[in-house]
Amino acid sequence: MYRVMLRIRTFEEKARTLTLEGRLYGALHLYSGEEAVAAGVCSCLRDSDCVTSTHRGHGHCIAKGADTKRMMAELFGKATGYSKGKGGSMHIADMSKGVIGANGIVGAGLPIAAGVAFAQKYKGEDNVTVAFFGDGASNRGTFHESMNMAASQGLPLIFACENNNYAMSTSFDYHSNNKTIAQRAQAYDIPGAKVDGNDAVAVREAALEAVGRARTGGGPTLLELVTWRHHGHFLNDPQLYKDPKVQEQWLANDPIPRFEKRLLDEGTASQAELDIIRAEITEEIEQAVKFGEESPEPAPEVLFEDLYV
Repeated sequence: MYRVMLRIRTFEEKARTLTLEGRLYGALHLYSGEEAVAAGVCSCLRDSDCVTSTHRGHGHCIAKGADTKRMMAELFGKATGYSKGKGGSMHIADMSKGVIGANGIVGAGLPIAAGVAFAQKYKGEDNVTVAFFGDGASNRGTFHESMNMAASQGLPLIFACENNNYAMSTSFDYHSNNKTIAQRAQAYDIPGAKVDGNDAVAVREAALEAVGRARTGGGPTLLELVTWRHHGHFLNDPQLYKDPKVQEQWLANDPIPRFEKRLLDEGTASQAELDIIRAEITEEIEQAVKFGEESPEPAPEVLFEDLYV
């Protein structure tokens, strides 16, 4: 999980630097600060399990095993990218790893996940689906429609809500009368839990229970994973809506140093081992950038390929 969290953070911060330098173009919604959610949940999944993602989806893709070289190539708009350079940051998918796709439309991954989970149950599989979404998406109709279908049909679906406290620039306290998102599970008579989303072990333990329940026919679970995005909604968002003191408190609760301390305190890893992992991840992401920059541009004649109509 530490390696996954570090891979996500290094990828994101590199993408941020490349964009600020003018080497990458397009919208960029960074996942930095939320790594414990993706790492903790996806540590419980198989390749045959599926996830749907969001506009802030790099972390989910990496945690599920996506290739950072192909991801970076997609950000560069190159032919070797996951969507052949035509999808960009918000539309990465890898069916071989169960990444059904990131989605630029808020809440749009939820009914897709319900459909995938329905197919898994219909086929008699013991695979599960995880729908990642934010607190803003919890107020979309798609959330309630998908929850109702999953509950009524007993689907193997885990609703993983990354509550980073802001829907773009609107605070959760302002856009919801509920004290928690987890309590909404009661309306559909399914289990719901609020979890410290900056604690990778707590996330994993909650996800293990939810995945185990879904895999054995116990139906869906709603997990509210409370976390914080370090950067703005998108790269150039100045975050004027955030209280600087609250931002400072959350940055001090960064999930990666927090997990590092736990590994060291418990004797699970030495500082030398963590340093080696960090060096390996840094080199991996540098190689991903090299691959992306040196990959060919998509040929003009492929513009109308991969279209339904």
